[in-house]
Amino acid sequence: MEFGDNKWHILVGMKQERVDPNEGEGGQVLFDVNLELTLIAGEISEGMLFDIGYAGGITPVLAVPEMPVPNDVRSG
Repeated sequence: MEFGDNKWHILVGMKQERVDPNEGEGGQVLFDVNLELTLIAGEISEGMLFDIGYAGGITPVLAVPEMPVPNDVRSG
């Protein structure tokens, strides 16, 4: 993933949750990149994709901005 001038290696486990795991490709979604590195399936992940619903037991939906924003904008 590219965030402005920064590149992050982020693994996302969406395969079992979606018919098309590439559905967010080319759009904007919310990521957290201020996390400890995590080993997932033998690879290091440097961030996390935000989705809504998984913890509540429903099929997750992606957290997306309501209008386009610069790719390196920070939340808060």
